[in-house]
Amino acid sequence: MSIATAGAARRPRPPSPLRRALRRNLTAYGFMVGALFCFVLFSWYPIVQEFVLSFQKTDLVNEPEWVGLDNFRAAFADPAFGPAWLNTLMFTVLALVLGYGLPFAVAILLNELRHCRAYLRFVVYLPVMLPPAVAVLLFRWFYDPDVGLFNQILGFFSLPGLNWIYSTDTALLCLVLVSTWMNMGSATLIYLAALQNIPPDLYEAAELDGAGVWKRIRHITIPQTRLILLLMLMLQIVATMQVFIEPYLLTGGGPENATATVVFLMFQQAFTYSDYGAGGALGMMLMVVLLAFAAVQLRLTREEKG
Repeated sequence: MSIATAGAARRPRPPSPLRRALRRNLTAYGFMVGALFCFVLFSWYPIVQEFVLSFQKTDLVNEPEWVGLDNFRAAFADPAFGPAWLNTLMFTVLALVLGYGLPFAVAILLNELRHCRAYLRFVVYLPVMLPPAVAVLLFRWFYDPDVGLFNQILGFFSLPGLNWIYSTDTALLCLVLVSTWMNMGSATLIYLAALQNIPPDLYEAAELDGAGVWKRIRHITIPQTRLILLLMLMLQIVATMQVFIEPYLLTGGGPENATATVVFLMFQQAFTYSDYGAGGALGMMLMVVLLAFAAVQLRLTREEKG
C-alpha cells in the first residue's frame, strides 16, 4: 500500500451535517435546555401536581387520601362557588369593556402624534413597571372614603363621596379600574408596534380618496391589525379570569363576597382552610374553561389567517 493510500485511509471522515449543526448551535441549545428545564419545573410540574391534588384529600402534612371526584362535588356544593364564577365573569366582561378598546385607542393616538412620542410612551408604560402590590395599595388610598384622592376630587366639585371598594355596587368596578391602569401600558405598546407595521401608502391612498379619520380606522387600521386584536382578546380573557392580586390586596374578597373570584376562592380553600384538594379541583375547572376558550379562539385565528 502506497504512502498516499495509507494517508487517505487515516484521514478522518468529515462530520455529518447533523453534527456540524449541533456544534454550530451548541450555545443556543444550551440556553434552550435551560429554558425548557425552568418551564417544566415551574409550569408543567405544578400543573401535574394540581391535577393529582384535585383527586386527593390532603393538607400536605398528613398522608393524602384518594377521594376521586369528591373534591369536585364539594366545590359545586359550596355556596361561594356560584358567586365566585359570576364575579369572575363580570370582572372579565368589565375588563374587556374598559381595558380592551382603551389601549388600542391610546395606541392609535400615540401613532398619530408627531411630538413627545417617546415621552408619552414612557408615561403610558410606567404603571407596568410598578410592582403590582404597590399599585394596588396606591389605589387603596385613592379609594379611601375619608381621605382618598377620588373623594377629594368629588368634594372639590361639590359632589357626594362614594364608598368605592366598601360598597357592593362599586367594588368590582374599582378592581377593574386598578387592573386596567396597571396593565394598559403593555397592550398599548403591542398595538403600537402592530400599527407601525401598516404600510403608510394605504393611509395616503385613503386620504386622497377623501376618507376621514374614522373611515381610515374602520377600513384600514382594524382590518390590518385584526390578528393581533384577536390574539390580545384571548390573552386578556385568560389573564382577567385569573385575577387574584386585586381582590386579595384591595378588598379581601368583600364586601359580602362581591369581589371574591375563582382564584381567590382557590387561595382560600388551599391556604386558609388547608384543603389543597378542593383548591386543586377549582384550579382544574378553571383550566378546562380557559382551554376550551383558547381552542375556540385559536380556531377563529386560524380561519382569519386562511
